[in-house]
Amino acid sequence: MSRHPIDPDRPAVADVVAEPPHRASYHRGPVTLRDHQIPHSTTDQRLLDSPNRADWLHTDPWRVLRIQAEFVEGFGALAELGPAVSVFGSARTPRDTPEYETGVRLGRALVAAGYAVITGGGPGTMEAVNCGAAESGGTSVGLGIELPFEQGLNRWVNLGVHFRYFFARKTMFVKYAEGFVVLPGGMGTLDELFEAVTLVQTHKVTSFPIVLLGSHYWGGLVGWLRDVAVPMGTISARDVDLLHVTDDVADAVRLIGESHGTQPGRRPE
Repeated sequence: MSRHPIDPDRPAVADVVAEPPHRASYHRGPVTLRDHQIPHSTTDQRLLDSPNRADWLHTDPWRVLRIQAEFVEGFGALAELGPAVSVFGSARTPRDTPEYETGVRLGRALVAAGYAVITGGGPGTMEAVNCGAAESGGTSVGLGIELPFEQGLNRWVNLGVHFRYFFARKTMFVKYAEGFVVLPGGMGTLDELFEAVTLVQTHKVTSFPIVLLGSHYWGGLVGWLRDVAVPMGTISARDVDLLHVTDDVADAVRLIGESHGTQPGRRPE
């Protein structure tokens, strides 16, 4: 047992106070909650789940101010980010998989080409991309969201912003990016992918490349769009052409650069 630095008959503080156990953390915007403070529903859920209640007359005007504050916080944090690429992919990707390694290599390649990377800041593919970017000395952005099973921002994020509302967060992914690279992912990844395609298709954003990295994963989806949706007339062939499928990280970065009339180069000092 170590002794107190002044009174040798007293034990040191470290011997008396036990290391606190690991506790789950819950982020609601800039607020961190633990233990009994963790809520049973998210802010988004409370906004969208009560269409027939009249208390919106009293609460929604204040909610608008909170939404406004999220946009102001996000704009302020990212306004001077510079060229950036948003990358999406599964939060469930294990670290010992080829998909995770691809994410790391993609993060490195984007930084080497002069881009910051923007992810959802979570585990899996997002962590991999943030890791590659941070290890390369680049700006590694994570845009977190309040979720019931949230794990917080991964440790490779060096610029992080927490959001309550999905729509505020989604705006940041598009507004501060010059393109999307989409790795294999689930419902959230598909949501971001098709929202981006819709924005390009409707000319809400222009010169915005969308690269699908992993032909084995994405080939079936793109094939269905081309072979089923196009013949039925629900979309046009031009819509499918908005999606660039590749298995090569360097090719993905090249496609982003070419869409803006630039070629990837060494990251500026």
